[in-house]
Amino acid sequence: MNNLCADIGYKSIFHYGEELCGDHVDIVEENENSTVIVLADGLGSGVKASILSTLTSKIISTMMAAGLSIEECVSTIAATLPVCSVRGVAYSTFTIIHIKDNETADIIQYDNPHVILIRNNENYDYPKMEMNIDGKRIYKSTIKLCENDIFIAMSDGCPHAGIGTAYNFGWKREEIIEFMEALSNCGYTAKTLSTILIDECNKLYGNEPGDDATACIIKIRRREPMNLLFGPPSNRSDCDRMMSLFFSKEGKHIICGGTTSSIAAKYLRKPLRPSLNFERSDIPPTAELEGVDLVTEGVITVNKVLEYAKDYLDKNECYEQWSFKRDGAALICRLLFEEATDINFYVGRAINPAHQNPDLPINFSIKMNLVEELSACLKKMGKRIKVSYF
Repeated sequence: MNNLCADIGYKSIFHYGEELCGDHVDIVEENENSTVIVLADGLGSGVKASILSTLTSKIISTMMAAGLSIEECVSTIAATLPVCSVRGVAYSTFTIIHIKDNETADIIQYDNPHVILIRNNENYDYPKMEMNIDGKRIYKSTIKLCENDIFIAMSDGCPHAGIGTAYNFGWKREEIIEFMEALSNCGYTAKTLSTILIDECNKLYGNEPGDDATACIIKIRRREPMNLLFGPPSNRSDCDRMMSLFFSKEGKHIICGGTTSSIAAKYLRKPLRPSLNFERSDIPPTAELEGVDLVTEGVITVNKVLEYAKDYLDKNECYEQWSFKRDGAALICRLLFEEATDINFYVGRAINPAHQNPDLPINFSIKMNLVEELSACLKKMGKRIKVSYF
């Protein structure tokens, strides 16, 4: 087994004037190392297209993850999709990317723009085998994965961007490839790459998209462990055990909380130095401790990280705030969202006397909820999470 994993991110924009997106992405994990990703594009736009694409992606992802063949998936879709009363057809295009054991990818494509593969920062022309299933021309490819491979699956709204305005014939595939090649070596996550691509499509549409547009990006990368310590243990005698477990883990180490960092400094026998760079008034300053990659304040900083995490999973509008700033919350976000793949939380259950002030909107349950909510958000980002309480 290799040490690779798949970072998956996607973003959509709706047809102008519609409330629902006619494209749908479904992701099903078979196991820790195998995933089925389906991008479906329903005929037309709005509610009907949304129903078609949602049904298609759900059926295919569930059946493929259960080990059924593409032939069975296609015949099931043909028998299941509701027929449009206006057009008299039941139609949805799809792209399937099946990651197996983080070693190979099966790509199955029907009527969507072909998946772009960027390898070594340039377009890689992979072989395609043509199949005919129930009269549908379907292309299948099997590719051995390499570190830093970037797969770009799109609905037709992406190459159609700018038709009749910025471009006569839309945003050509070659131009999309050139655009993404320039970004492939910047270290962006799959979610950020999909956001940049769709934002560019939206600009070409003049912020009034003439079609639903979706980009789903899969980036193959090495596993990167990360460890976060938050709060002192409820029993003082557990301090050394908690610190020993935390510092014995490989990967970077983040400590959140003033008391916690003081305990760590005592354990490491190193001085704790407060940082003189106070970048934001709403986020407390960071500190420095030899042997620790990042030391921040506790609840207020982690609460801000949670806000950013929820936005990252939604519209990703706050990306510019946390991706460049130097405050504690932004630094944690970059480590957890962009660098980490496997995150170990070490959470102390001690009650902070300072939080018992009735004028403060902070209590013990809020701290525990922060950890639970942040863990759930990080799991949705595709991270492996382990939480240990002390």
